[in-house]
Amino acid sequence: MSKIEDIVDALENKISKVLHKKEVLKQTNAKLTEQLSQQQHKLIQQQDEIKSWSDKYETLKMANSMLGSDENKRETKLKINALIRDIDHCIGQLSE
Repeated sequence: MSKIEDIVDALENKISKVLHKKEVLKQTNAKLTEQLSQQQHKLIQQQDEIKSWSDKYETLKMANSMLGSDENKRETKLKINALIRDIDHCIGQLSE
């Protein structure tokens, strides 16, 4: 009988260890999920900031070219022409 009791005790011990490991893994998973969420939020903020700085850079390039800078002059002329075409298109739609 003692042998069966030893087997049952060993089995209970192993089950207890497995349950403990499960709980530890569950806690670790919760921490990692929280960290992932924080990192995703941080990434979104950084992408927004990059977009903002990119827009500011484009605006600065245009302003510099309008001030007489030879760099990006062609680009600025093309952008102005595109804006004029858009305005003409809008005027055409309004006059119809």
